[in-house]
Amino acid sequence: MKMMNNGYNSSFNSNSVGLMSSAATTAASSSSSTSTTNTNSQSQGLKTYFKTPEGRYKLHYEKTHPPGFPPFSHGKSVSQVTLAQLKDKPAQAGPTPSLSSSTSASSGVRYAAAKFLGVGGGNGVRAIGFAGGNGSGKAINGTSRSGSLAGSNGSHSILNPNYDGKGTYLIFNVGDTIFIGDLNSPDKDPIKSLHFSNSNPICHAFDPEAKDGHDLLIGLNSGDVYSVSLRQQLQDVGKKLVGAQHYNKEGTVNNSRCVCIAWIPKSDGAFVVAHADGNLYVYEKSKDGSVDSTFPVIKDQTQFSVAHARSSKSNPIARWHICQGSINNVAFSTDGVYLATVGRDGYLRVFDYLKEQLICGGKSYYGALLCCTWSGDGKYILTGGEDDLVTVWSMEDRKVVAWGEGHNSWVSGVAFDSYWSSPASDDTEENVVYRFGSVGQDTQLLLWDLSMDEIVVPLRRCPPGGSPTFSAGSQSAHWDSITPLGTLQPAPCMRDVPKLSPVVAHRVHTEPLSGIIFTQESILTACREGHVKIWMRPSSETQSSNSETLVCSSMLAGPKVGSSTLK
Repeated sequence: MKMMNNGYNSSFNSNSVGLMSSAATTAASSSSSTSTTNTNSQSQGLKTYFKTPEGRYKLHYEKTHPPGFPPFSHGKSVSQVTLAQLKDKPAQAGPTPSLSSSTSASSGVRYAAAKFLGVGGGNGVRAIGFAGGNGSGKAINGTSRSGSLAGSNGSHSILNPNYDGKGTYLIFNVGDTIFIGDLNSPDKDPIKSLHFSNSNPICHAFDPEAKDGHDLLIGLNSGDVYSVSLRQQLQDVGKKLVGAQHYNKEGTVNNSRCVCIAWIPKSDGAFVVAHADGNLYVYEKSKDGSVDSTFPVIKDQTQFSVAHARSSKSNPIARWHICQGSINNVAFSTDGVYLATVGRDGYLRVFDYLKEQLICGGKSYYGALLCCTWSGDGKYILTGGEDDLVTVWSMEDRKVVAWGEGHNSWVSGVAFDSYWSSPASDDTEENVVYRFGSVGQDTQLLLWDLSMDEIVVPLRRCPPGGSPTFSAGSQSAHWDSITPLGTLQPAPCMRDVPKLSPVVAHRVHTEPLSGIIFTQESILTACREGHVKIWMRPSSETQSSNSETLVCSSMLAGPKVGSSTLK
């Protein structure tokens, strides 16, 4: 049975741990947290937990840049967060001095990087106090990938139950630096920094399926783009990129700011870079980035167009002119067939990427759209922006089907929670409930439930001699005739769109928020200044599915409540 412990009572010993049942240990862990996290959050007037119908989410760890770091060397930029998981860890050539024989190869990477950044003490051990007992402190060995907690006498250790053994890292940008932190380590400080001397990093993306080692993309304010191996950066103790492939060097193809970068799913190394001038470029990382591409002049800035490079050796291989003004965010459907973009002009645009064709789109209620994401099944798109709304767009209906009202300022990040399942759902298509989250410049995290059986579906046209019928959700040629291919729809009237209310609204940071990520064990929230918080899910959400565990978790979490309703 998997248990999540945020803190440990100093009076615990090996005998007491052995005598405690799994249920009692889980109950104890759900009511404890590290004193460091509690002190920091409470001093800022923020709660370290929030409640949902399925249970309590607790603040587990916080990540940020090192203290004293000058964050805005080249002007202020918004911090974005990427989650990266390294699956295989090749063994190091030789043993690392001063590390125990049980320490893994990647421990040496963290140890060397921590020393280089000045993180921890001389031997990589940092003392952190935990609440409970007599208040005595325990030491966390910064070099141990198992996250063991050792007492001052080193007589016993407790494995970190949150560590998944696969090496999961947080990548975030602050000022002119990219920081890399260990998601499963209690240390707030990063284990690695990458410094850019001429321009700020703006966006980044990680490909867990990369075959040649280059799995991390970084886009800069100058328009330059780099692809690198994350593992290679972690193994190197320097602060400069190593083994990097450089694209659009010094803005030779496009000198406007990179605003978003994304790997193309199932494309074997292709990626897109969106720029502030409304253009999106398609690259293949297998091609030489130093061979420049030339494209024809754009005749009409207001119209979508695609141009391909004249030479087969050129990189980028294509230019998509999306809109007049900045593209703010892009997102691919999980199968890589569709591409969604949002921009300064307030439009969501959905393209058939393979056919290079505009399918549909629509206008925000007000102002620019800032973020977008797809549901795992490709049926829905979320957008957020300057109208303070979370908009749910249906690909089947090609229209807005719901608005989420609850933010008091611009919505800067949206994401579906693919790990959550509704306790009231029977897994039938008619009763599917989607959980998604949003963060905004109002410093709030909002969670929402979208229930399909509560959405009012528009009426189809009445057939001759018949009566109107409700749409069953499947597309047809008749439905296509109502919304012609490539149509960008105006903003709907407020009274015509069903409204969603959030399941929970919680102020999670003191600064405006910039991003949200869901994992199997937690929710990650990030603010514009480069501070990341990891909120652990209720214990019942991370238990295994065997009957003994289900009984235990139901006793601890209490009865589950159904999802919120539409208004």
